[in-house]
Amino acid sequence: MSESCNHDCSNCSVDCSSREPGSFIEQPHKDSSIKKVIGVISGKGGVGKSMVSSMLAVNFQRKKYNTAILDADITGPSIPKAFGMDERAMGDEDGIYPVISKTGIQTMSVNLLLEDATDPVIWRGPVIAGTVKQFWQDVIWKDVDYMFVDMPPGTGDVALTVFQSIPVDGIVIVTSPQELVSMIVAKAVKMAQMMNIPIVGIIENMSYVKCPCCGEQFEIFGKSHLEEAAAKYNLPILGRIPMTPELSAASDAGNIEDIECNWFDNAISEIEKI
Repeated sequence: MSESCNHDCSNCSVDCSSREPGSFIEQPHKDSSIKKVIGVISGKGGVGKSMVSSMLAVNFQRKKYNTAILDADITGPSIPKAFGMDERAMGDEDGIYPVISKTGIQTMSVNLLLEDATDPVIWRGPVIAGTVKQFWQDVIWKDVDYMFVDMPPGTGDVALTVFQSIPVDGIVIVTSPQELVSMIVAKAVKMAQMMNIPIVGIIENMSYVKCPCCGEQFEIFGKSHLEEAAAKYNLPILGRIPMTPELSAASDAGNIEDIECNWFDNAISEIEKI
């Protein structure tokens, strides 16, 4: 910290340890227009962040909002697969252009830049974080009402880069019913609090399986601990998503935009309040 520091980081160019996170916010491309940014996060992997990000975007697009997905999960990108995107993103001297889904969702993912979608991304942390910043700064996002950022698991470099560089308006925490849900939520909540990011609420994925014959619901991962975790941190429960073969099949076939359900209605209404 400089001896003459007045603690106003917004008007200071010195890169010191006491800078506030908000002072690192980057401007998007000059031709971009983005109204709201929602991060979808979890404290661990494998809980369905990409599915939740995709379905939120699909449902908002269905409500006539202009929607976008920034796939920040650089080493495990799955958004293009869910939307059946095979083409590569193009660019020119002005910038990079997102790939548009069948229903009009603007999407940018590292898989849209690779020669082969199965090629591994073997990069170190700073390069991965820099790629996420490029997706924000160099991609031309046109008239976006809601952008959903599909975050990588955990609380490492990329999550820190997103929260420090992109003006996130709120985050949705995705969990699963297992006992360790409290730890997952705690990690995500504490990081959001440290970074001053509002939390919209929690979505529990893989909550139950519904019998196709009788309609009875089975909690195959055991009793949910979502209520306890939500109460502990005073967070609203935005929804419980069942395990369904239709959703998995649609994602695998690149037809996630064909799925119609009401599982995300509460999440949509809460995000619209931001």
